[in-house]
Amino acid sequence: MQRTRSYAFGTTAALFMLASVGILCLGSSYDRTPNLGSFSPSVRSGTRSSVLSSLATHARKPSRRVREIREKVEKRPYKGLEAIQLLKQLSSAKFPETMELHANLNIDPRKATQNLRTTVVLPKGTGKEVKVAALCKDEDAKDVKAAGADIAGFQDLIDDINKGEINFDRLITTPDMMPQIARLGRVLGPKGLMPSIKSGTVTTDLGSTLKEIKAGRLELRADKKGVVHIPFGKVKFSEQDLLENFRAIQDVIDANKPSDIKKQYWKSAYVTSTMGPGIQLDLQALNAKDYE
Repeated sequence: MQRTRSYAFGTTAALFMLASVGILCLGSSYDRTPNLGSFSPSVRSGTRSSVLSSLATHARKPSRRVREIREKVEKRPYKGLEAIQLLKQLSSAKFPETMELHANLNIDPRKATQNLRTTVVLPKGTGKEVKVAALCKDEDAKDVKAAGADIAGFQDLIDDINKGEINFDRLITTPDMMPQIARLGRVLGPKGLMPSIKSGTVTTDLGSTLKEIKAGRLELRADKKGVVHIPFGKVKFSEQDLLENFRAIQDVIDANKPSDIKKQYWKSAYVTSTMGPGIQLDLQALNAKDYE
C-alpha cells in the first residue's frame, strides 16, 4: 500500500476552498483515501506554499463600501462625540442600525467581587419597542396590564412558555412567583429571559419596573472575559441623544467598579453600528469625561 503523509487543514471551509482552486484534483499522485487531507509523498512542501498562494489569489476583494469606510476611519483613538458623528456619517444601511458600546474592562468575572451585572436606564430610550410579559396572580393581571404590560397572567402564561410560545422580549415577576419560574429555567435560560434579582426583573413593584423597561432600561453585564456589550440607541437618534445614552452607560460602569481593582479599569472601548466599523475610543478622554 502506498504510504501517505497528512496535512491538517483548520476547517471544512478550507477544504472547500482548496477544492475550488484545484488543489485536491492531483490525479495519480493523490492517494484516494477517505482522509481528504492525505497526500502522497510526491506532494511535498511545495504544495503547502502553492495552497497559501492560491488562497491569497482567490481571496474576495473588499467591496467599494468597505474601501470607502477604511479611507474615512483614521487609525487613532476618537473622543466619544467624534466617534458617534463618524458612525452616523458612515451609516448607509436601509434599516435603522443600532449603536453599540463594547468595553473591555480590567476585571475577572470568575471572582464574585468582580462579576459586573446591573441595570442601566437610557435617558433617551433604546429606539426599540419592547414587549414585556409579567408573571403574576390572575387577580392582579388586569392592573398589571393597565400599568403597561403587554402580557400578564399566571397559569396560561406558564403553559405558553412550556410550549415554546414566547411572544415577548422581557419577562418580569414578583418574588413569590419564583418557585413557578424555576420550573421554566430550561426554556427561558437559553434565551436569556430568566428573571433574576440582579437583572431587576424580579421585583415587588411591577408598575415601576414596567415603566423603566418601556423607557429604556437594559441589563448591563460583563461576559466571561470581562467585556460589556450593550446598545445605546439607533443611528437615527441625534448626536446629543446618543451621547447622553452613552454617558449614562459609562456612569453605571464606573459606579460599579469593584473595590479591589486598583489599576486601570477600562482596558479598551469601541463603539460601532450594526453595519459599521468599530471605532476605538480615547481612554484618556473617556476617563476625564471629555467627549468633545
